[in-house]
Amino acid sequence: MALSVLILGGTTEGRELALRCAADRRFRVLLSFAGRTQHIADPGVPHRIGGFGGVEGLLVHLERERHHALVDATHPFAAQMSRHAARAAELVHLPLLRLEGAAWRELPGDRWRVVPGLAEAPAALGGPPRRVFLSIGRLEVGQFASAPQHDYTIRAIDPFVPPLERARVICARGPFELAAELALLERERIEVLVSKNSGTPSTYAKIEAARKLGLPVVMVERPRLPPVETAPDVASALGWLTELHEASSALSSSTLPPSTLRGV
Repeated sequence: MALSVLILGGTTEGRELALRCAADRRFRVLLSFAGRTQHIADPGVPHRIGGFGGVEGLLVHLERERHHALVDATHPFAAQMSRHAARAAELVHLPLLRLEGAAWRELPGDRWRVVPGLAEAPAALGGPPRRVFLSIGRLEVGQFASAPQHDYTIRAIDPFVPPLERARVICARGPFELAAELALLERERIEVLVSKNSGTPSTYAKIEAARKLGLPVVMVERPRLPPVETAPDVASALGWLTELHEASSALSSSTLPPSTLRGV
């Protein structure tokens, strides 16, 4: 019997897990994207694009598609989706795993100013005008309208018109190499970097580049998420799914509704 797995995507690790599951006959996988990015690269596995419509919509989907397990591989800052996933899994007693790597840690040479959320980031830039590199995506750029004196270079996957007077957008999709990040920061004469602490290896080069150039970083802490079982990497997540499959393999696939697997 193939274990039906819904993966809530948004990270490189989520795509990798979906690919590995799709190549394994023990699993039937569906990778879901929120659809906030206009041009999503084909992940090479069955996938869907768009929100579910809150907890209720997610519940309807889980029941209709008869999923046996749910993996939250969204971005660490996609807090609302993670909360919806935790609540839906709780309501229907569905096994849930959050694929969540460790946050970045400050190393010797780093000059971090840690803030609890993006709302506090503009004030952390200080009063005098500075050249700021915003590597936070496009959805929350408006937070920096309260600090209009700075010149902003914004990196985003899709082009957009920023709600800031002194700003320009650079469109690029990771992963990013250290040499390219160093060149970017020097070319734009960046004086301070603003970043979310995603912990993602594919975007860590900007932090290394800031360290090498001695630039300060306003680092936004991760939001608090519901306490659920977590895996630090793809291999661990695949091991969790394998254990779940083995625990359910004795049950008859012909009479196995999704509820039978819940709580295994």
